[in-house]
Amino acid sequence: MRSGTTICEAISSRKSYNHYIMNISESLPLLPMDENLSTGPILLLTQLSRLVNRRSTPELLGQTLKQLAALSFLRDYDETTQQNLSDGLCIDANYCVLLLNELESEDLVERRRDPSDRRRHIVSMTEEGRNALHQAEQAQQSLEDEILGALSHEERATLAHLLRKAIDGQTVAPARSSD
Repeated sequence: MRSGTTICEAISSRKSYNHYIMNISESLPLLPMDENLSTGPILLLTQLSRLVNRRSTPELLGQTLKQLAALSFLRDYDETTQQNLSDGLCIDANYCVLLLNELESEDLVERRRDPSDRRRHIVSMTEEGRNALHQAEQAQQSLEDEILGALSHEERATLAHLLRKAIDGQTVAPARSSD
């Protein structure tokens, strides 16, 4: 952020917002890593994540990465509760409300009260949301081809499988003791 610039001014630009919210400095170089170094997978994932975040601009995708993640989740789960969306995206419930406010204001999702439990909201994607998701995924595919170009199709499939497995291992809450 430039000296003298307020946070509100900095996040008024969607690109700046994307980098600000992801806590990424565009000036930090991403150095090639030597396989012989004791760099663990978490550091490698962090470096890959920075590459993806830097290149996945709202200008390229037509939306932020978090909006893309929310729409992708809704495509996969059709209708879901706001709490399930928050849990599925691994985001705070308050941030989920802000994210849904953005998506709803752009007519990409709609929220309605659950008729069986008026305390809950049901979230679903609109037709406009499906179109926006399709366009963003096409842009994301070209970016994926660029970033993962050194991997074969089979290696990409293996990487995706291993990442899903790691994430799924974290989403299962351990049983709590009733002591």
